Amino acid sequence: MESIWQIWQPTEQQQRLAEQLAKELNISVPSAKLLVYRGLTTPTEARRYIRPSLDQQHDPFLMRDMDKAVERLEQAVNNKEHILVYGDYDVDGTTAVALVYRILKEYVKELDYYIPDRYTEGYGISFKGIDYAFEKHCTLIIALDCGIKEGEKVEYAKKKGIDFIICDHHTPGDTIPDARAVLNIQRKDCTYPYKGLSGCGVGYKLMQAYLRHNGLDEQQLLPVLPLLAMSIASDIMPLTGENRVLAYYGLRVMNNAPLVGISKLIEVASIKGQTITIQDLQFKIGPRINASGRIYSGAEAVALLITDNEDEAQQKAQNINSYNSERRQFQDKVANEALELLKQDPDNDLKHTTVVFSPEWNKGVVGIAASRLTETYYRPTIVLTASDNGLISGSARSVGGYNIYNAIDSCRDLLVHFGGHAFAAGVTLPEDKLPEFKERLEAYVSRTILPEQMQPTIYIEQEIALMDITPQFYQIIRHLEPFGPDNPRPTFVTRQLINNRYTRRVGKGEHLHIDLTDTRVAIEGIAFNKGDWAPYLQNGNAVDVCYSLEENTFNHRTTLQMRVQDLKESSSQPQR
Repeated sequence: MESIWQIWQPTEQQQRLAEQLAKELNISVPSAKLLVYRGLTTPTEARRYIRPSLDQQHDPFLMRDMDKAVERLEQAVNNKEHILVYGDYDVDGTTAVALVYRILKEYVKELDYYIPDRYTEGYGISFKGIDYAFEKHCTLIIALDCGIKEGEKVEYAKKKGIDFIICDHHTPGDTIPDARAVLNIQRKDCTYPYKGLSGCGVGYKLMQAYLRHNGLDEQQLLPVLPLLAMSIASDIMPLTGENRVLAYYGLRVMNNAPLVGISKLIEVASIKGQTITIQDLQFKIGPRINASGRIYSGAEAVALLITDNEDEAQQKAQNINSYNSERRQFQDKVANEALELLKQDPDNDLKHTTVVFSPEWNKGVVGIAASRLTETYYRPTIVLTASDNGLISGSARSVGGYNIYNAIDSCRDLLVHFGGHAFAAGVTLPEDKLPEFKERLEAYVSRTILPEQMQPTIYIEQEIALMDITPQFYQIIRHLEPFGPDNPRPTFVTRQLINNRYTRRVGKGEHLHIDLTDTRVAIEGIAFNKGDWAPYLQNGNAVDVCYSLEENTFNHRTTLQMRVQDLKESSSQPQR
């Protein structure tokens, strides 16, 4: 499917600001535009942005109910109550549990953690988990990355003498659970300045508030920041504001003094010795943590992240790595079978949604399969499989800025449970309601989705010449890290480039090594899955290239290269 190239066009005012900033900082205008694109228009703003500091965090007590949460936690600590730290089985939930557990173990003697089983308990707080807390004589549960729609479970716990502090970031329902405290930045009555926190991030703010209120050293939060960075990356949270600062420091700690469990994960992911990035967390570390909950138990991931024992960490990391291999096999099976089902639907190409169901699919990988299907058809997608008691459940993924949560919410009367974000959600419904659900979802999406949201769009910051690519220019790019949602790696377009000397197919022929020039400057790079362009370029034709920049080290020599995202035929040829 051809992508739309949407190139940022600075206003006259933004152009003047970039030129002024370039003079004041003694950098090139293209470098200054990188800053202006991110809303940085003065030297002070630019310096503050490129040098993140932990003092840029917000006061945790600005969050609704934080005072109540700290008061109840202090009561539990002072009275030596048994506390249960409860979290979801994905990366956000397990890192949140590990973070809160690691901080509280210094102050709480009777401390346990609990991760529900994906298959027997499902997402969120379970009655079984509350019963476990009761059996352990726990009187306080700190729920992380879940709980915002669990009013019934909170009431059940109350009857057993158990209080809840809920730390969540998912969209609330019509009513807020009657817990001792409900920390959720998405609450309409919560005025916390930053709304992009992960579930782990909300748990982190609770720990920060507890330490601050009691005059304890907040430096003890530094070693656990890699856990928070993992949650931000894997839960696709925005890399802006407070998240960017926390992820920056999380990566810095991870690259210098990681926790034992994280160190072993880095080893099994074969990225030891490299500088770990957000993308490594998202595509190398996060999937392994998720595989634990999908294939075996999320509790093993928590055990790995809280242990300081080298041998235990090594064994658990190896286990999790093996689960990840199984996960790949399962997800490929589900995705391939789903694609076959769609090919059999004569109306498939006319639809605005993808909803597929099979009772045989592995519940743990339907979310990944949904992501795979969106890459093929680029439309809101839900993949469902059998659950319990005549119910089916699954995961939804969205595209192009379309809010899938609202679409699902329009069918809420058909659902037993649903929750999530604008771009990812989970649903549970009776199997006999599936035909009506598919019909109504399709109708809602077809009315509300924009045509451009159903076509991949590449957002390009600048059109530049090869001579603009200097070490200083790349240094500015490096200062904008870490990259992720809402702070993407800068993408550029350079037009009318032709083969220099060495453009050729690589891999098994599916990829393209590029060696391009504008007849004055040459640059090399890699274009994955673009091997078919080799003959066109080798025949002397010109292309417009959409790309990001990265360093490539070969034979102890480091150069800048293109990471090509897209290619298009040029409308005219460069002058030789």
